[in-house]
Amino acid sequence: MRQPKTWLAVLGAALLVLLVPPLVSSGGDDAGSRIRGLRVMVPNTPGGGYDITARTAVKVLEDNDLNGPTEVFNLPGAGGTVALGRLVAERGNGKLAMSMGLGVVGSVYTNSSPSTLQDTTPIAKLTEEADIIVVGKDSPYSDVHDLLDAWKANPGGLPVGGGSSPGGPDHLAPMLTAKAIGLDPKKVNYVPFDGGGELMASVLGGKIAFGVSGIGETRDQIEAGELRALAVTSPERVPGIDAPTLQEVGVDVSFTNWRGIVAPPGLSDADRQKLIDLFTAMHGTEQWREALRVNGWSDAFSTGDEFARFLSDENDRVASVLKELGLA
Repeated sequence: MRQPKTWLAVLGAALLVLLVPPLVSSGGDDAGSRIRGLRVMVPNTPGGGYDITARTAVKVLEDNDLNGPTEVFNLPGAGGTVALGRLVAERGNGKLAMSMGLGVVGSVYTNSSPSTLQDTTPIAKLTEEADIIVVGKDSPYSDVHDLLDAWKANPGGLPVGGGSSPGGPDHLAPMLTAKAIGLDPKKVNYVPFDGGGELMASVLGGKIAFGVSGIGETRDQIEAGELRALAVTSPERVPGIDAPTLQEVGVDVSFTNWRGIVAPPGLSDADRQKLIDLFTAMHGTEQWREALRVNGWSDAFSTGDEFARFLSDENDRVASVLKELGLA
């Protein structure tokens, strides 16, 4: 006579499983803003600004348990447009994002890229950052006046290096500076490097007269005495960097770089929002605020449609500057 009771007990347990929601999430893709298997692509070599930004952001995500293990990988080439092409080809992939910035905007023009940032899904603008003019510790140029005087006297003989291809921030900053001091930008001997890591090695090795790069890519070498900071391109001085602005020394240039995150085209609304929510959560952490301070980055956070409008405006601005300089 125990059989009916046993059958009823099993039926009751089954009904409980069907009707009562689980108390603990399985940790799958629908658990909050977590994205299992997320990969962040870096469009230049290790040590560059996009690389530092991506790895810093992912560390903040993981350290604050905002996402599970997240892979960062580098796909350099053609000023970031090789990675851009890969991103655009991954249509609908909500588990891929790319660190990028002003340099990729310009590279689209100078590399005649078939893919543009208008083809991507804008996720978040993260930072703004001044560019900085640096020389090696053994350079004969002790201040920015000495360097600019020598550059005006022999523009082709003083190669300037930047961590971006023509059209990127490290290229635009010296070109705008050249124009401001009366040099023809076409006479400038600009040497492009695929990221700040390669650039700094060439500055330290004396292969170029001076370099232009982001604060975050140069701060450690400046603090170690390996590099000498001569000027910053921002409208105001940068805390912790003993160098004047270009405007302070009479050069009418005010220029900042920016970086952000984009994703492939064709994302579902849900996948797009998950990425936005994830980076919004990262932005709200104390660890990210400390990363901004340490790297000399300004907080420039915006997401989604607002970031998309900014990208469109930047696209128009860069095209105009390149044409004005006779470089596009």
